[in-house]
Amino acid sequence: MKITSTSCICPVLVCLCFVQRCYGATHHSSIKGTRNQTKHIEGETEVHHRPKRGWVWNQFFVLEEHMGPDPQYVGKLHSNSDKGDGSVKYILTGEGAGTIFIIDDTTGDIHSTKSLDREQKTHYVLHAQAIDRRTNKPLEPESEFIIKVQDINDNAPKFTDGPYIVTVPEMSDMGTSVLQVTATDADDPTYGNSARVVYSILQGQPYFSVDPKTEHYQLYVPESAQVGSAVGKIKANDADTGSNADMTYSIINGDGVGIFSISTDKETREGILSLKKPLNYEKKKSYTLNIEGANTHLDFRFSHLGPFKDATMLKIIVGDVDEPPLFSMPSYVMEVYENAKIGTVVGTVLAQDPDSANSLVRYFIDYNPEDDRFFNIDANTGTIKTTKVLDREETPWYNITVAASENDNPSLLSHVTVGIRVLDVNDNPPELAREYDIVVCENSKPGQVIHTISATDKDDFANGPRFNFFLDEHLSINPNFTLKDNEDNTASILTRRRRFSRTIQDVYYLPIMISDGGIPSLSSSSTLTIRVCACERDGRVRTCHAEAFLSSAGLSTGALIAILLCVVILLAIVVLFITLRRSKKEPLIISEEDVRENVVTYDDEGGGEEDTEAFDITALRNPSAAEELKYRRDIRPEVKLTPRHQTLSTLESIDVQEFIKQRLAEADLDPSVPPYDSLQTYAYEGQRSEAGSISSLDSATTQSDQDYQYLGDWGPEFKKLAELYGEIESERTT
Repeated sequence: MKITSTSCICPVLVCLCFVQRCYGATHHSSIKGTRNQTKHIEGETEVHHRPKRGWVWNQFFVLEEHMGPDPQYVGKLHSNSDKGDGSVKYILTGEGAGTIFIIDDTTGDIHSTKSLDREQKTHYVLHAQAIDRRTNKPLEPESEFIIKVQDINDNAPKFTDGPYIVTVPEMSDMGTSVLQVTATDADDPTYGNSARVVYSILQGQPYFSVDPKTEHYQLYVPESAQVGSAVGKIKANDADTGSNADMTYSIINGDGVGIFSISTDKETREGILSLKKPLNYEKKKSYTLNIEGANTHLDFRFSHLGPFKDATMLKIIVGDVDEPPLFSMPSYVMEVYENAKIGTVVGTVLAQDPDSANSLVRYFIDYNPEDDRFFNIDANTGTIKTTKVLDREETPWYNITVAASENDNPSLLSHVTVGIRVLDVNDNPPELAREYDIVVCENSKPGQVIHTISATDKDDFANGPRFNFFLDEHLSINPNFTLKDNEDNTASILTRRRRFSRTIQDVYYLPIMISDGGIPSLSSSSTLTIRVCACERDGRVRTCHAEAFLSSAGLSTGALIAILLCVVILLAIVVLFITLRRSKKEPLIISEEDVRENVVTYDDEGGGEEDTEAFDITALRNPSAAEELKYRRDIRPEVKLTPRHQTLSTLESIDVQEFIKQRLAEADLDPSVPPYDSLQTYAYEGQRSEAGSISSLDSATTQSDQDYQYLGDWGPEFKKLAELYGEIESERTT
């Protein structure tokens, strides 16, 4: 196949727009509305589920540039409540009501009294209402409708630049692109052909020609188009077939670079134009792109016939869309002090209509039905105020959502998040961090730290620490304990005296005061409970219960008291019995029949070896004195035994211990003696034991030169004794 210079990409581009539009075909077709409908600029209808209404009206369109002598008829309002008797009065409000548009309050006919220009204003938003002429009460709810200005071809196309001066190389091939010009038409490009531009050359033929449809391409994109969506297609024609017709598209330059991107659909060989950044009609109304299409498969044998690419200019018209209000900030952070009065101003939000109409904006807080409402907002100014007294310790932060809508179109909403920080005031006194279990050992020393306490405050850091600990000045000085502020938000409990006893008092109470660093400062009082416990030498607590002294015997305090009472009673009986015995001087046994056992207990302890007055121990020290038979005074024998006589030499040589054993055996074998028990005290100590003497007579003559550490090794029975001697030794050392 022979390729000529005209067989390259033909400079014919097709532009498609992705904007859907819908208009009524007839201007005066009657429509009965059973639901309220809002007609938008683009002809779209948004249905709101509201109560049925009996409105009947025509579609409202009015031609621009009307020059007739009479007002132009727009349409008719009619209510089902209207019986034709003139009792219904129709009222028209909104944009142009009473100046541009008038209504017959009896018939509901609407007329336009002025010539309108679509290029200045495309539509008008009005409100209609039917009321009872006698009572002025509404018969139907107020309804909103739009009067759209119908475009006519009243604007000629205009070249954006010019005059144009270009040069063309000589010997240029036929079909070489020389210049691209752009003309625009102010008429409505979405309705009819009024805005369609056709190009032609008035002079310069037959050397130059212009394609009537392609000197530039125009694409309409609404500003509400989503980022990343496809907004249009463009296609270049290639006379080749198969892979020789494959091509790619790219954006060469233009003010739309970075706003739009283009990709190639390999199946249809079309360029897909996509949006990279959001559009804003109020900031920029049009963009220009230079787009190039180039073959992907080149045959270098025919490179001299190239270039195998072509370029065109695409103009993108940004369409104005009624947008929701725009807040001045993406989010707001406000502050208010806790305990502030109801109605305190927290802050203000601001939103404006970004459209050229600049409609008024109304505000409201988007609450959930179950939420507590702590704030409200002024619908006109956007000022936020408190409706309840706030507590920072309960809720330090609030997040609310504020919505804004236009008065003319309440269905368009925008939202913004408002964070409200509740500032702290010093309204909570400090308190102890927890319940403290404080113990003091019985062997504690003065000035000893027995516990460290700390405090907390519900208020913020600025109104909390640093904490001050002190004793109440109005109370007398505590003789047992004192308090020391460590100046690090803690305090130490110290003892004032030496030694505590559980038997005397097992629990002490220490009132303390705590103040915070807020302005003004707040304080609180607390009472510490201190228990007295028995401790090991290393400070470990052994027990804190007073009944532990009797734990080895398994006796409680009540049982001990009962035993003591019994002992007292028994002692009283014994004393009484002895007194009576001494006064009567009668033997214990009166007759042979009155034989019974008697146990007499004397709670007397002997004086030891040096006691020579309490008992007559001559018989024990002089065995010869035992020759004479001694009768017991507590019995009445019937038959006197024949005394046993021993030689003097035998008595002098006998051992005292052996002598006692003999006398004991004789007493046991004597049949004349009743089986009475008696207690006899002898001064014989026997042989020396391993433990040595346990007599306390020598204790008072020596100083504390003994080491009582070994008492701790004798077991739990001697633990108390070890503590007592250990304390005495410590006191003497001190």
